[in-house]
Amino acid sequence: MNPSDALSTDMIDDLPLDAHSPANDPAVRRGSQRGDSAGRAGLMERAGDSGPPTAAARVGGGTFGNHPPTLYDRVEAFVSRLSMRDNFWNSICSLIWLPLAFFSGIRLKEIDVNTYMARAVLPFRRFNRNWYRAMAGGALLANSEIAGGSYVFGICGGDYTVVCKNLDYKFLRPCLGPAVYRIKAREDIKTLMAGAGEFNITVDMDVTQQASRLGERDKRVGQCVATFHVTPKILHKNRAARRKKRA
Repeated sequence: MNPSDALSTDMIDDLPLDAHSPANDPAVRRGSQRGDSAGRAGLMERAGDSGPPTAAARVGGGTFGNHPPTLYDRVEAFVSRLSMRDNFWNSICSLIWLPLAFFSGIRLKEIDVNTYMARAVLPFRRFNRNWYRAMAGGALLANSEIAGGSYVFGICGGDYTVVCKNLDYKFLRPCLGPAVYRIKAREDIKTLMAGAGEFNITVDMDVTQQASRLGERDKRVGQCVATFHVTPKILHKNRAARRKKRA
């Protein structure tokens, strides 16, 4: 997954599903785009502020490790940080590297640092609709991968690559409004990052149609399970160096 695949955060209000918002869960944070960007930065800091060093740090001391960074490495690291800075730069990066995310308008709205849950919203715009004015199934399916991958990349950060290995989507009913993806990882991503390099992470996504009136409940329109393979970039560089030596 490209560094630009991480979608930025701006807030909208939404009614949570009872099935995923038990009474003892911490309240979901709401705020401005600036405040939410700071919140996601805090989550990423939480993921690395305790416990053993990450695999990238153990293997070679960061993204580049013992290899001298090339111009491409420096540009890629800069774009990774830029794409996660705010909504404007994320949109620019998405237009270049991920046009589907740019034209569909999907945005990762918030990440709860206490439960590692997130929400992405796919607007109900003409680009995403089919001929009978419902959300196109292809749009719901394709943006599931974008939402889940952006969630994982937003936590892991620019030192990792994220690739979708498997995605299972179940259509339940037509979606006649904005689609909301509620995302939660099955495993503890922070623990996996502190492990031995590469790992797989499975995320569950409930897809709902956002309520159009106050007091209405969101309607579940689909369910998705996606598995992503996460690899520290330093491992890619080490493998490339070994192949070069053998050649």
